Amino acid sequence: MSMETQLNKDSTIDFWEGVDNLLSNIKKDYAKWSNRAESIERFNKNLDVKSGRKYTKIIQNKSVWGFIANGDGMLKGIPYFKGDVFMAASWSAPARHVRGSIFDTETNWFSWTGPNYR
Repeated sequence: MSMETQLNKDSTIDFWEGVDNLLSNIKKDYAKWSNRAESIERFNKNLDVKSGRKYTKIIQNKSVWGFIANGDGMLKGIPYFKGDVFMAASWSAPARHVRGSIFDTETNWFSWTGPNYR
């Protein structure tokens, strides 16, 4: 069993708690970037989650912020694990490589604009 699989399996937080933590940290990152209260309020109000069969989509306004894997699987020949976060390739599909995990304690792998390149 790989180390990442073991970390996800033994995680002390559940999936939806991890999603809530991610959303909270996205909002905090935007608040650091912007100093206008109405802008921050609008951003926070327009951040939404839509759950699908394989991925949970994070939507900001009318754009896809990124995707979160609902379970373990394979994307274009690359394995991924539950909680892994992907950039968006399109409105309905994630990009190929994992950018981070909702179970990760670090927040340096994303910003309010989306998951960072690695």
